[in-house]
Amino acid sequence: MAVKIRLKRMGKVHAPHYRVVVVDSRKKRDGAVIEEIGVYRPTEEPSLIEVDSERAQYWLGVGAQTSDQVAAILRATGDWAKFKGEEGAEGTLKTKAEKESAEERIAAADKQAAEKRDEAKKAKEKAEAEKVAAEAEAAEGSEDAPAEDASAEASDEA
Repeated sequence: MAVKIRLKRMGKVHAPHYRVVVVDSRKKRDGAVIEEIGVYRPTEEPSLIEVDSERAQYWLGVGAQTSDQVAAILRATGDWAKFKGEEGAEGTLKTKAEKESAEERIAAADKQAAEKRDEAKKAKEKAEAEKVAAEAEAAEGSEDAPAEDASAEASDEA
């Protein structure tokens, strides 16, 4: 029996995703499979590629042939180089950054809101301090003016 590792198409008309499967080469593309060893979702950014490395190594070791698409996927994951025994078997697979959990996003939003409140409070206190300083300066100015007038009157009287 000729065994191939190829893609089995799943999903909707314009939203495909694939399973990496081991299948008899005489079977239909989406027919019965021997084993599913991974998934490939090209519509995600970056593309999602998950392959069970141990099973892929086993099937390649017993002589399973790969389709061109699966060979490219195995090169990206580093499984092809590992099978061939080449150096640098880590592959070039890009991974998606992990999403923050809802609790982390809420905590970050709370922290940001607290910082904004603190900034607003400091700005308000600064404005009040400037207002008090301006009033005190104005009061000193008005106290100084009558005091100067009084000293001028006292010198006039003398």
